[in-house]
Amino acid sequence: MSVVNDTVPPTINHFTEDPELDPRLNFTFSKPQQKSVKAALSNTFGFGGHNACVIVKKYRPN
Repeated sequence: MSVVNDTVPPTINHFTEDPELDPRLNFTFSKPQQKSVKAALSNTFGFGGHNACVIVKKYRPN
């Protein structure tokens, strides 16, 4: 839905900045941000090494 609505959801369970991390990184704390989202990646990791990755890209007709 981020790709459809051009919205970046907040980072779950992340409330404060870490001084060890690069300050140029844009973390989304507490509330969503409106940004142009062209693609999104979803990773799922399961027990026993079962992994799945899905990339969703915005459809643009010719």
